[in-house]
Amino acid sequence: MSPGPALSARPRPLRTRLVLSTVVLVAVVCAVIGTVTAIVLRSYLYGQLDGQLAEVVRRAAAPRPPDLRRGGPLSFVQGGGQPIGTVGALTGADGRVTDSAVSTSPRIWRGDGEPLREPLTAAQSDALARLPRDGRPHDVGLPGRGDYRARSVTAPDGATYLVGIPTASVQETLDTLIVVEVCVTAAGLVAAGIAAAATVRIALGPLRRVAATATRVSELPLHEGEVALHERVPEAEADPRTEVGQVGAALNRMLGHVSSALTVRQESETRVRQFVADASHELRTPLASIRGYAELTRRTGAGGSGGADGGGEPVGPRTRHALGRIESEARRMTGLVEDLLLLARLDTGRPQAFADLDLSPLVVDAVSDARAAGPGHAWRMDLPAEPVAVRGDAARLHQVLVNLLANARTHTPAGTTVTARVRGASREGWAAVSVEDDGPGIPAELLPHVFERFARGDASRSRAAGGSGLGLAIVRAVVAAHGGVVGVESAAGRTVFTVRLPVRHRRVAPPGLNAVAAEEIPLARPFP
Repeated sequence: MSPGPALSARPRPLRTRLVLSTVVLVAVVCAVIGTVTAIVLRSYLYGQLDGQLAEVVRRAAAPRPPDLRRGGPLSFVQGGGQPIGTVGALTGADGRVTDSAVSTSPRIWRGDGEPLREPLTAAQSDALARLPRDGRPHDVGLPGRGDYRARSVTAPDGATYLVGIPTASVQETLDTLIVVEVCVTAAGLVAAGIAAAATVRIALGPLRRVAATATRVSELPLHEGEVALHERVPEAEADPRTEVGQVGAALNRMLGHVSSALTVRQESETRVRQFVADASHELRTPLASIRGYAELTRRTGAGGSGGADGGGEPVGPRTRHALGRIESEARRMTGLVEDLLLLARLDTGRPQAFADLDLSPLVVDAVSDARAAGPGHAWRMDLPAEPVAVRGDAARLHQVLVNLLANARTHTPAGTTVTARVRGASREGWAAVSVEDDGPGIPAELLPHVFERFARGDASRSRAAGGSGLGLAIVRAVVAAHGGVVGVESAAGRTVFTVRLPVRHRRVAPPGLNAVAAEEIPLARPFP
């Protein structure tokens, strides 16, 4: 089904619409002026033509002397004062033309002194004979001679004459006027278009600057982090006495409110982050004490005999199980606290220990650890033959790989194949590390939120162990601290997490890979 006119038509920019409106307005004005001028000139010229025709009619109706030897009854046609090509005809009682003549120039006479006549043809005489006999001017077309302005007149002797003068000169004048008007109008439209474009461009300059300010604000990352919103519309474009100034002033007021809200939000986030960092730091000591005392109690109770030897009191199986659970949950809570503390440090932008490194050894070590933790999965690697140099914190990037592999191991069933790939520099200067699995996939409604803190997908991805929901949030924070980006693509049977990092243009030394790990883990292609 084809889209409707409202969807298919593209709106034109305001500048284009204003220029087109100006050009159309000038065209309408020129058309009106040209039409009125042509009508007035035609009326004026035809008035002059009718005056000349009236003079010819007066001579035709003038009394003639009895001696008509020279010229005859149509001698007035050859008289002076009328245009060349003036026609005269004498009609009979039946209204048909009985005699006709056409004026010539110069005046040509026959040898006997009679003027040389050029009579009308039969077709021309018939056309002239159809002229109404009301004594008023009419337009008549004579075949082969063009258009004429003609009248009928009755002489004192009762003879009826038909008199006409050509309108060619009037028509030529009107045609010339129309051509001149068209040329002048075309030139005027071009000039008006250029002038309107320049004028509109100057007039819309303040509006473009207001739009540029709004565009710069829209490109700022206002959704997170500390934002210094200093963008404002210049005072020259914020004058409330003009329409554009009203828009600029309103935008400045709005930006002021947004800046205040962002400042309040940033202060609140700073307080929350500081609280999380302080709380996480303070929780590490009691958690370590809980784990230590639980382990000490369990070991003392298991090895002591009680009584006089000074050993510990015996501990029953249920107590040992409870102590084991205390240790397990203490370790889990310690991991959560460590993750929160790491995120708090990353949020505050603490500097990392950056150095030049190769991604391939990090992938080998991380996959080796994941294989040991998840022997039920099939682990694969796809590594390039050449080192992929980046600048980063090796410990943090290793944690990124560990989190991605742990995410794949935790949320997919046993037997799932997990492949870690490394790709060298792309045209845009990015190196890529991806972790792909052929598990059940991530639900579409959860996919936009997987990198948020405490986001989970338990409903559709099976889990063998509990998680804090901070692993992927740490991945995004660490990658962002390295100037990179992380993304995910997921469908049933394929989920890919891809980390892109800026590459180093100088090479690093060939890596010393873990040869044992490399031999134990199958490769998607030969390992260098």
